Amino acid sequence: MTQSANDAQGVAVARDPQVRDPKDRVIVFDTTMRDGEQSPGASMSLDEKLELSKILEDMRVDVIEAGFPIASNGDFEAVHKIAQIVTESTICGLARAGVADIERCAEAIKPARRGRIHTFISTSPVHMKWKLQMEPEAVLEAVSRSVAHARNLCDDIEWSAEDATRTERDFLRRCVEAAIRAGARTINIPDTVGYTYPSEYADIFRDLIENVPGADNVIFSTHCHNDLGLAVANSLSGLQGGARQVEVAINGIGERAGNAALEEVVMALRVRGDRLAFHTGVETQHITRASRYVSAITGFPVQFNKAIVGKNAFAHEAGIHQDGMLKNAETYEIMKPEDVGQGASNLVMGKHAGRAGFREKLKELGYELGQNALNEAFQRFKDLADKKKHVFDDDIIALVDDALASGADRIQVKHLRVIAGTEGPQQADLTVTVDGVEKSDTATGDGPVDAVFNAIHKVVPHEAILRLFQVHAVTEGTDAQAQVSVRLEEEGRIATGQAADTDTLTASAKAYVNALNNLFARKEKTAPDALASGF
Repeated sequence: MTQSANDAQGVAVARDPQVRDPKDRVIVFDTTMRDGEQSPGASMSLDEKLELSKILEDMRVDVIEAGFPIASNGDFEAVHKIAQIVTESTICGLARAGVADIERCAEAIKPARRGRIHTFISTSPVHMKWKLQMEPEAVLEAVSRSVAHARNLCDDIEWSAEDATRTERDFLRRCVEAAIRAGARTINIPDTVGYTYPSEYADIFRDLIENVPGADNVIFSTHCHNDLGLAVANSLSGLQGGARQVEVAINGIGERAGNAALEEVVMALRVRGDRLAFHTGVETQHITRASRYVSAITGFPVQFNKAIVGKNAFAHEAGIHQDGMLKNAETYEIMKPEDVGQGASNLVMGKHAGRAGFREKLKELGYELGQNALNEAFQRFKDLADKKKHVFDDDIIALVDDALASGADRIQVKHLRVIAGTEGPQQADLTVTVDGVEKSDTATGDGPVDAVFNAIHKVVPHEAILRLFQVHAVTEGTDAQAQVSVRLEEEGRIATGQAADTDTLTASAKAYVNALNNLFARKEKTAPDALASGF
């Protein structure tokens, strides 16, 4: 990649605090709020997207794909507001090849200090025949027309060949050349269905860079899906083939099996700089904070053995491992937990801990709360410490995430009493406040949780359908907190709620109510199926 290609993304190079060869600088493009949100059930509210955009900016992510502006008014508003508050990262919106899409996207990113239009069209035979119902020459013409129109509205244009890895190579070259001639500065070669494998993907980039006129003046980008579990490996191979931008998502969320995980790609580049001579500007100590926030707002738990951010990523149980760790951490850890914002200690907090110590613990765990949120979290911690003999880091994470996951709080659980046992039906007596007004009712059910949810339905009538009910213990022991996730769907809108409590039924009630709060607060409509695109 020549210097001129990197000049096209000068902001990214300039922001790297280390003096390194600019041609090896990798631009990190986060699509958590666009492709990640297209995961069924992962819809995010406006406030959640705004908070996530701040976290990504703190992390020094180069490009934030904030949404698909034409998909809904809610998506447009999110991109528009993020463009107003983020000043360091480039704010990108997605658009199909149509004029209306591109102009709506341009309007959404208009307030951005650095804005980008990302437009795409399918190029594979199967997509052109069955999805677009267009002949190749018509697609080629649409590439030139759409990129040129976008370029008239914005200086920074990215073009993507949807399903590129199943596209005939000669036609892909022609499309890429057309996009470059029309003014695209970034060319994305997405593995839309997770079909390719590392050496093949690297070869695609080498071929395009060597054979397409003007390829040395643009940035090539990877965008890999994980259908075969190869998204991260393919992304790294794409860099070896000449790409200098990677499109990733926090926790690897996204369509179907998800996208390449930001945390895995970034840390692979950092840890294996001896073989992958590339560098990013990402401040990795914010990674765990971002991971936990995305998990909290989507209700998608991070698997315990997930690389980099999983609960067990830096845990050692085997005796020989513990012995090695005590002698030198490098025996079994190839990176430091603090490098990614993972707390290294565990049992340090109790009921006698003070507010200052609690604040420092939160910082260690990747949370920076405002004064009101800190006061609320500290009171929750004190209440928990009175119930539990030992308070672990995971307990603190659960109670803070519980607070972060709360919606507009129109509805609050005030009192719950459940009668359960071998003889049914089980019964729940519930009192909630709705906009400050107390409402009470009693319901029975096939089990205590069913009774609790039936009681909620009686005091807060709604048509939402329960799509997910999930419980897991935060820590070990009979006094462990239960963390409950609930997902509701109503008229195409999906909302997730979470709550944690040492009483599983109380946590269940609070999680259901949290989901209702989020559902009622979410006014934007679900994007039509025809607009869905995961590359």
